[in-house]
Amino acid sequence: MRDPANRVSPKAIRLWLLTAAVVVVTLPFLVAEPFVRYAVHRWELSGDVVYARSGYLTREWVFVPVSRIQTVDKGQGWFERMLGLATLEIRTASHAGSSTIKGLDFQVAARLAEQLAHRAEELRDDAT
Repeated sequence: MRDPANRVSPKAIRLWLLTAAVVVVTLPFLVAEPFVRYAVHRWELSGDVVYARSGYLTREWVFVPVSRIQTVDKGQGWFERMLGLATLEIRTASHAGSSTIKGLDFQVAARLAEQLAHRAEELRDDAT
């Protein structure tokens, strides 16, 4: 069997070099990203406010008053489940006041969800 007679365009070399350059340039960022996220992502339940900070290229600070919490959901993807981690979603009536805390230990997420649900119920009962 003989080789085909026609070559692809010489411009294809630039395309393939560009692909390789993109990989070489982005690889350090891909390696550093989990460490930067770990350094930045924080959460705290302080008094009647949940405070969360997250971000990689941009930072987001969210303060959620416990009295405004409508639902607290704990979730696990299959990979989180393998690692014993969970994601906590704290929702208010306003999307801007809601928060998601990813990468929590499963037991910590379960305790925090329970604490927030009880505390939000207590605060609503006090308001009536």
